Amino acid sequence: MILIKDGFVISPKNNINARLDILIDSGKIVKIGNIIEDSNYKIINAEGLIVAPGLIDTHVHFREPGQEYKEDIHTGALAAAKGGFTTVICMANTNPIIDNIETLKYCINKSKYEKINVLFASAISNGFNGKELVDMKLMKEEGAILFTDDGLPLSDSGIVLKAMENDKELDMILSFHEEDPNLIGSLGVNKGEVSKKLGVEGAPSIAEDVLVARDCALALSTGASITLQHISSGDSVDIIRLFKKLGANIHAEVTPHHFTLTDDIVIEKKSLAKCNPPIRTKYHQNKILEGLRDGTIEVIATDHAPHSMEEKNRGLMNSPSGLIGLETSLALGVTNLVEENIISLEELINKMSVNPSDIYKLNKGIIEENCTADIVIFDKDESWEVKDFLSKSTNSPFIGETLKGKVKYTICEGKIVYEDK
Repeated sequence: MILIKDGFVISPKNNINARLDILIDSGKIVKIGNIIEDSNYKIINAEGLIVAPGLIDTHVHFREPGQEYKEDIHTGALAAAKGGFTTVICMANTNPIIDNIETLKYCINKSKYEKINVLFASAISNGFNGKELVDMKLMKEEGAILFTDDGLPLSDSGIVLKAMENDKELDMILSFHEEDPNLIGSLGVNKGEVSKKLGVEGAPSIAEDVLVARDCALALSTGASITLQHISSGDSVDIIRLFKKLGANIHAEVTPHHFTLTDDIVIEKKSLAKCNPPIRTKYHQNKILEGLRDGTIEVIATDHAPHSMEEKNRGLMNSPSGLIGLETSLALGVTNLVEENIISLEELINKMSVNPSDIYKLNKGIIEENCTADIVIFDKDESWEVKDFLSKSTNSPFIGETLKGKVKYTICEGKIVYEDK
């Protein structure tokens, strides 16, 4: 039995915001209140700490199968636990792609050995070809949590429409990477003054906007539930807000690097700040912050994308896009959103736990008696330097930065899976 003593419990879903004790037994929260210590309990002294529902990341890349030198399910799970995450959803762009039940079963079976919940997406189209849909019903039955061709946009609107119609029948989520390749000169860097200085063509925000508008319109027409991944364009935020008002069942996701950084970081950090979609200008960052504040953007997800330093050292245009984020996500939210009064700590927890659980029907994101004990305990005021990772990869533009908000314990299904020592 574990007794979390004297922590400040924040559980927005059931309006808990108070200093309380939590008793955990057999993977469940058995009591919340003023609990007398017992010699049979393992005591966690949480005085001065925040106790919140375990974080949920709906967008990670653990690279297994196929690219385990960058990350694998085990090291990805370790990094997630260190970041306060008790549940993650892995994208389907593995090798082979998760577009068949054999690969899906392999991943699910490997994840059973991990101490956190590692869930998996299915591809939307066979081989990410954008032409033929996977057997969506079968993939759902075998355990896929959502459908996405993440990393590759779907160019064929007819295929998107058909996928949405199928998805509506299955009561699932479709998740879209929104960048029209026909409008992009080069990936990973925003088209503008910075791309000119670097001598690259860049990726304009309109490439995102046109696909966001299309998929919002199709979602409104079909009634399908969709997620628009890692929004980077401020104009896309406005489009999403409009279609939400019209009644479309749309959910928007943003990464910490898109709400924290502007595109001049690429001049300093080079390939470590190269990502798809790219980090954009202050105009777009401010629009994203507005979307976080007013609820247009409901989910913060890392798009944790490990790459080896050998790959990242091939030069800006020859290196792969993406950066790791699981171990810095909460602190970036505390430092850049809560400390800057963009959103409250409660709303940060909503976007990192409650909303992801509700959108993907995970039955988590709450601290309540008789519920599974998925909990993160963190010090919102502790400063720390970004330097050591449990991920296999270190491709982060935040190395050397000092952030506030330090995870002290992560508890998943009643077991301590990470402890800061």
